[in-house]
Amino acid sequence: MTNRYQQCRYLLSVHQLRQLPADSDLEVAFAGRSNAGKSSAINCICGQKSLAKTSRTPGRTQAINFYAVDERRNIVDLPGYGYARVATHIKQQWQKTLTQYLQTRQSLQALMLIMDIRHPLLEPDWYLINLAITSAMPVHILLTKCDKLSNNQGLKQLNAAKTELENNGIEATLQLFSAHDGTGVDDAHLMLDSWFQFE
Repeated sequence: MTNRYQQCRYLLSVHQLRQLPADSDLEVAFAGRSNAGKSSAINCICGQKSLAKTSRTPGRTQAINFYAVDERRNIVDLPGYGYARVATHIKQQWQKTLTQYLQTRQSLQALMLIMDIRHPLLEPDWYLINLAITSAMPVHILLTKCDKLSNNQGLKQLNAAKTELENNGIEATLQLFSAHDGTGVDDAHLMLDSWFQFE
């Protein structure tokens, strides 16, 4: 499968919603806990090593970063959340910004939610899931770092997460993903292609 996302390039970073580009393109947002592997997932999906900056220090992504797929489609990297060592007032500001962006952004087509497969569906994840669902926004969950588990363990975690979502009345799609060995990249591409309305 041709990876159209290899052409993705850094566009801009904003720290306040008033700095956002014109609300007229197609956007897909990536969000996740600060140590879930969000930057690595973006880089893997885009077939690039350093498009999204990775760090050994969780919580480094404090801006909303835009990556242009083409002239009218953007991947949006939202600030990581849920990291204990970040000051409370910063966490509150992040939550406020994320909430306003997800609730008001007309260009936003869907949310790609990144979770470590070993620690899925924690409290901050539920906050974003419920926020997206109440905004009638599609949610697709990447259970990352699946290479850390055996195939059987990975499928068990996947099915357990599906069941938990269903038991809470949440309609969302899920998949296994590994930036380390490329598991699930093609499936992620198909979701993005659909949301970005590629033919």
